[in-house]
Amino acid sequence: MSATHYRKSLGQHFLQDENIARKIVSSLELEGISQVIEIGPGRGVLTKYLFREYKLPVLAIEIDRNNVELLKTKFPEHQNHILHQDILQYNLPERDNQYAVIGNFPYNISSQIFFWVLYNRSKIKEIVCMVQKEVAERMSAVPGTKTYGILSVLLQAYYHIDVLFSVSPNVFYPKPKVYSAVIRLVRNNIVHLDCDEDLFFRVVKACFNQRRKMIRNSIRSIYQGILPDLEVMKKRPEQLGIQQFVEMTKELQIFM
Repeated sequence: MSATHYRKSLGQHFLQDENIARKIVSSLELEGISQVIEIGPGRGVLTKYLFREYKLPVLAIEIDRNNVELLKTKFPEHQNHILHQDILQYNLPERDNQYAVIGNFPYNISSQIFFWVLYNRSKIKEIVCMVQKEVAERMSAVPGTKTYGILSVLLQAYYHIDVLFSVSPNVFYPKPKVYSAVIRLVRNNIVHLDCDEDLFFRVVKACFNQRRKMIRNSIRSIYQGILPDLEVMKKRPEQLGIQQFVEMTKELQIFM
């Protein structure tokens, strides 16, 4: 495969190992799922197993026009299920469906994809994806660790997260410089947090954007008034669990 067949600007690294592809697809649980959405199908290494093995409708969303044409040639009977679009601009239909998302996420926009997932959390019940191993570690990190951060708190507030297995750089073209990991997220039973959720997102982001500061100082980026006299205000964000962020948000609501 020549270098002209991939676009570095899109963070493309094509998986070439069929065993790993099958293993990723078989990691979907699909309980209560109406449709599967594949993000960034590329050359279809996962897509063929999704089309072949599942009776559920599958929608493959790809931003690279060349890959879209290739996929439509490979899977002519599924042309209507291959969409040329940027996933970050895609709006899930307003019907009462539950979706599973799968994909080998481009490294350069994986965090943005997870914020898209969070925005659509009421509709996305399950995600199985391959990401940079460091990102997988951040998503699944626990309080008190260096990797615990914005994605850890926001995703774990709404999803159960399991890191399934690591993937060597040697099974991709072009070969990335880092290891990847396959991770599964399954929606928990929390429909709404017990606080203003928009403020919760802002609080978590503000705290971790200045993670070396005490929360009392970092929260000033979104609030200039009198802060409540809370013990958590004297801590750093990596010391707080999700429920502590929820409780702090509830207190801040009173003052904002």
